[in-house]
Amino acid sequence: MQLQARRLRRCGYEVRVFSWSTVRGNFSENARALQTFLASISAPTVHLVGYSLGGVLIRALHHYFPSQRLGRIVTCGTPHAGSRAAARLARFGWGRRMLGKSIAQLLAGESAGWRPIAGEVGVLAGNFPCGLGMLIARLPRPHDGVVALDETRYPPATDTVVLPVSHYAMLWSRAVVDQTCAFLRAGRFAH
Repeated sequence: MQLQARRLRRCGYEVRVFSWSTVRGNFSENARALQTFLASISAPTVHLVGYSLGGVLIRALHHYFPSQRLGRIVTCGTPHAGSRAAARLARFGWGRRMLGKSIAQLLAGESAGWRPIAGEVGVLAGNFPCGLGMLIARLPRPHDGVVALDETRYPPATDTVVLPVSHYAMLWSRAVVDQTCAFLRAGRFAH
C-alpha cells in the first residue's frame, strides 16, 4: 500500500498505513488493534481505505467499535460476500493454516451479521481476470483474478465502480487512486 499511500498524499490527504496479520489475529483482535491505531490520530474526521481483506477489517472496526470519527470509506477488491478461492484453499489443512484466523471468520459468514457502516462507503472492484485465485478455484466472470465481482457486493454501499484492473494491480494502479480520491472528496466515484 506504500505506493498508493504516496499517491493519496498527492491528492492532499495525510496518510497513515495500518499493518495487521490476517493469519494470527481474528477480526475482533485486529479491529481492536486498528481502533488503538486510529486513537493515536488527532483529526476530527478519518477516512479509511481498505485493500482486499482490509475492507472487511474496516467493517469489523465499525461493528465492534461503532463510535468513529466517521469519514468516507473505500474498499478495493474486498470480498465482502466471501471468497470462492479462499473457500477452495481452506479445504486443505495447510490451506487453512496459510489463510489464518481472519479469513476463517469470513468463510464462516460471521461478517454477514455485522451492523452496516453508518457512513458513505464506496466499493471499488476489478474485472481484469489475472491472478492466483484462478489457479485455485473456478471463478465466475467477471473477476479480478482473485475475487469475483459478485463477492465484492456490499448492499449498504453508497457507490460502486468497476475498473479494468486485476486484484494485485490495484496496489499500483493510478486509476484506483484517482477513483479513491474522487470518492473521498465527493462521496461518489467519477463515472
